[in-house]
Amino acid sequence: MAFDIDMIKAFYASLPGKVDAAKKALGRPLPLAEKILYAHLHPESTLHAYQRGKDYVFFAPDRVAMQDATAQMALLQFMTCGRTKTAVPSTVHCDHLITAKIGADTDLKVAIDINSEVYDFLATVSDKYGIGFWKPGSGIIHQIVLENYAFPGAMMIGTDSHTPNAGGLGMVAIGVGGADAVDVMVGMPWELKMPKLIGVKLTGKLSGWASPKDVILKVAGILTVKGGTGAIVEYFGPGAEAMSCTGKGTICNMGAEIGATTSLFGYDESMGRYLRATDRADVAALADGVAAHLTGDAECYANPEQYFDRVIEIDLNTLEPHINGPYTPDLAWPISKFAQAVRDNDYPQKLEVGLIGSCTNSSYEDLDRAASLARQAVAKKLKVKSEFTVTPGSEQIRYTVERDGLLAAFEDIGGVVLANACGPCIGQWSRHTDDPNRANSIITSFNRNFSKRNDGNPQTRSFVASPEIVTAMAIAGDLTFNPLTDTLINEDGQAVRLDPPTGVELPPKGFAVQDAGFQAPAADGSGVQIKVSPDSKRLQLLHPFKPITQDQLKGMRILIKAKGKCTTDHISMAGPWLEFRGHLQNISKNTFISAMNYFNGEMNSVINYEEDKYMPVPDSGLAYRDAGISTVVFGEENYGEGSSREHAAMQPRFLGVKAVVVKSFARIHETNLKKQGMLALTFVNPDDYELIRQDDKIDLLGFSDMQPGKNLTVALHHSDGSEDRFEVAHTYNEQQIDWVRAGSALNKIREELGAS
Repeated sequence: MAFDIDMIKAFYASLPGKVDAAKKALGRPLPLAEKILYAHLHPESTLHAYQRGKDYVFFAPDRVAMQDATAQMALLQFMTCGRTKTAVPSTVHCDHLITAKIGADTDLKVAIDINSEVYDFLATVSDKYGIGFWKPGSGIIHQIVLENYAFPGAMMIGTDSHTPNAGGLGMVAIGVGGADAVDVMVGMPWELKMPKLIGVKLTGKLSGWASPKDVILKVAGILTVKGGTGAIVEYFGPGAEAMSCTGKGTICNMGAEIGATTSLFGYDESMGRYLRATDRADVAALADGVAAHLTGDAECYANPEQYFDRVIEIDLNTLEPHINGPYTPDLAWPISKFAQAVRDNDYPQKLEVGLIGSCTNSSYEDLDRAASLARQAVAKKLKVKSEFTVTPGSEQIRYTVERDGLLAAFEDIGGVVLANACGPCIGQWSRHTDDPNRANSIITSFNRNFSKRNDGNPQTRSFVASPEIVTAMAIAGDLTFNPLTDTLINEDGQAVRLDPPTGVELPPKGFAVQDAGFQAPAADGSGVQIKVSPDSKRLQLLHPFKPITQDQLKGMRILIKAKGKCTTDHISMAGPWLEFRGHLQNISKNTFISAMNYFNGEMNSVINYEEDKYMPVPDSGLAYRDAGISTVVFGEENYGEGSSREHAAMQPRFLGVKAVVVKSFARIHETNLKKQGMLALTFVNPDDYELIRQDDKIDLLGFSDMQPGKNLTVALHHSDGSEDRFEVAHTYNEQQIDWVRAGSALNKIREELGAS
């Protein structure tokens, strides 16, 4: 039986009436995304036609999911709100703090030892407040959610940008910062700008080497890393229906890489099969009963241009496998053009490591298809030329594929099985290398490939592909190898070719697991005590941020003018810094250390005019803050791309940054800045970015009477006595302005809840 089955039954009982009411109010057929959104309106948002991309709307999500790195700060905030239990079902998943180094068993034991303080904190808070706790080793949050909690037509938020993975089960699942999670966990309405809709029509059927991963790699190349910003991507068509549920999950997962609010597919037979295979026949039966309401209306899919803001069509019959990268997930290369791209761009041809698995591609089908290539390698007397690692997505997956011989197939070609955790995907990788700074190439079945993300080396060219392509490339050890057309020389000196991979959608013997890793909370948590040592280096109780005043916005200095791509990894690195995700003061020491300073082209080196010297960015921020001088950050396009981590907003706030002014924001990061009581502003004229000099003193004018839709003014006082002024825009509504006036959204929540 499924978790929270009573809640699911109640949801499906009410769904037909809500969808019918929404269709009547809007006076037209509805795509699935709108059915789900309007069925989850909070009572504070009345039912009427909201403008996509313009109107802010309050929603009531069904559940919340948090991973251990972001859960620490989310729960530290929740603890201040005076609640005794979460208002909606919520879970914590311990998947981010396990470093991949030797292998699953050893790495997990080390992680449990060195992270015991954090794990104990998370388990205790979960026990006290009625939160389901998934122990380290149980698996990656998104795979666990898909296997246990996701259900068609539902709405959830998660403190990880790849929460949309659950769209593979027909769910609107949205990545958010911890403060947003607190809204929902305390029972407050959750706010979101009504998303635009992008429709992707899939025709034909995947075959041969092509996989669901290639669909999203292709889409990323079309839309780019910012093309989905503020939009939900809805997939439909015969190609979608012919795809497995977990394949759909892969596509939705990596939709985060195009900036999409979320992605989803309509309910179909593959989802029903998956629900039944994962012991949720009860949910499948309920979904079957309201199936018409769990997919878009036929009129929308027949004439998508009338109902979506943009439509893309992809013929799966002709879709080539893709390899995307390096340094950005939207640099898309069809396999037929990739070898030439390697040569033209001087990418290191030798492939040093191939890594498969992760939250994006660790389903039974993914691993079965990759294992078919491993078996071929043995049969055809091929030796793997690259290091090769396998990361199962959950203990259930790991146990099942071990039982069925898939892990043995990988180990037979030299593969190393890592823990059921994020590992190298998020930089938790103690990589084996003789030179950590050497230019080199790796290829993964992960979702992101930003500079330094996997191993901390800016010279690593990281490419993203399907598990099948990654496995074939690892066997070849050569980035110019095309498994569709090329041959390899085996141990006997013979030229052999790899046949296309094969695999099954679901395990023929069913899924199995001995200990999935779930720990239920106490029925009554009132007696559970939570302890945070004041001497802890990893956990720190929070103190409320103080509100910004107009006086603080005069005579500001520049903390950094970031040049080029500035993702959340640049603002707050992961990897070894995950150790301090529950300690705001300590994690702030990594703020902007990977961002490029516009003025000198260097990282972590900015001039501080109080100290009159170049300093690391965090040190400069503290020096200005302690001198009573506010700072401002400037950036370029899609600023804050990547993770949902609110630390990338909280850390600059802690260091005294009052405003962030950029050409454009990634959705989650802009919201996180607002939640922390900061000013997130955009250039009205992007060329004004060039006017900013490093020795400027900066005034931000108009804050005292800030209103929705009313621009503010930046005044740059140059050291030569001259001045430049320009307007900056914002997207704050009245409630969000109240957050800033209160110091943060959390301060406002505590005020409304009467928490001390």
